[in-house]
Amino acid sequence: MSKQLQDAYIVAASRTPIGKAPRGVFRNTRPDELLVHAIKSAVAQVPGLDTSVIEDAIVGCAIPEAEQGLNVARIGALLAGLPQSVGGVTVNRFCASGLTALAMAADRIRVGEADAMIAGGCESMSMVPMMGNKPSLSPHIFDRSEDIGIAYGMGLTAEKVAERWKVSREAQDAFSVESHRRALAAQQAGEFKDEIAPYTIVERSPDLASGEVNVKERLIELDEGPRADTTPEGLAKLRAVFANKGSVTAGNSSQTSDGAGALIVVSEKILKQFNLTPLARFVSFAVRGVPPEIMGIGPKEAIPAALKAAGLKQDDLDWIELNEAFAAQSLAVIQDLGLDPAKINPLGGAIALGHPLGATGAIRASTVVHGLRRRNYKYGMVTMCVGTGMGAAGIIERL
Repeated sequence: MSKQLQDAYIVAASRTPIGKAPRGVFRNTRPDELLVHAIKSAVAQVPGLDTSVIEDAIVGCAIPEAEQGLNVARIGALLAGLPQSVGGVTVNRFCASGLTALAMAADRIRVGEADAMIAGGCESMSMVPMMGNKPSLSPHIFDRSEDIGIAYGMGLTAEKVAERWKVSREAQDAFSVESHRRALAAQQAGEFKDEIAPYTIVERSPDLASGEVNVKERLIELDEGPRADTTPEGLAKLRAVFANKGSVTAGNSSQTSDGAGALIVVSEKILKQFNLTPLARFVSFAVRGVPPEIMGIGPKEAIPAALKAAGLKQDDLDWIELNEAFAAQSLAVIQDLGLDPAKINPLGGAIALGHPLGATGAIRASTVVHGLRRRNYKYGMVTMCVGTGMGAAGIIERL
């Protein structure tokens, strides 16, 4: 006997500021501590919720080892003070890990297997290298020509997208300048206030004269990445870093970053039981594969699939968080699908704000949840390309 799906409601969405890696504000802050902060902040948004009803924490992490290994989801849940009855599982879909965690949490509720879940993501690119401490690709990726792209660095795949979709260096740099402009304007307007939980870092330095240790606290309230001095002229001077005579530079690529985000997803039963007001409804999720060597085009396939699952049209979307892994791939996706640039990353994207890999999906979902409410919009989307050739997209509805 088939069972009707129930709705999954987001009642809290919080994130840390995003720090620059590897020498930014969170260079000495463990990723599990960032996750703990995000979870605590999300719980604080729903003081009427009894946390004993939360059944599991699903957390995305792209490089789940070292300081963010050992099932960081379970450790984060416990250190955040959640009851020991709350489980934890860490999931990895590279850059879509946080969004996948949210989709998995929503699915558990939609099929009636759970009533309250934590979903999140965390990543420290300061403490854990891009490919981990011991990268080891299977030699069999060279057995078939179709698989060789797995070995390509992300920057090289961006170069291939730029070449195939004829995205010029000038267009990439202009896109990057606009990302910084929007991010700075959003910060000045207080657009991130609802989603960011300020984080206090403690800095210690020795006083050689007295033999004492100086302790200084510093409150981090905003993302560290946006730069007011970003100009087309300045970006034009940067050299391509991934291919000889290429067009992809450090200035038109996403920033390596540290950060975490967490959301609380519940069923209608929990809404009624604790008299909670939902912020949004998680509507649909889709993931699709593309050739690994052009992984950046992935959202082109995932976005239509997520819209079809939601029964929506592209024009129904009011806000699209298209992760700016590279300006080249973002522009190629926008071009191919005919997306409205005004709806894309209205507060800036990863080129300015940063991209802490597995945390990004949860962070950008928080941006959409609160952004839809501030602007009285209806539907928002979080979408991104994914290493080894994938695209992911999730749709959120303001209630």
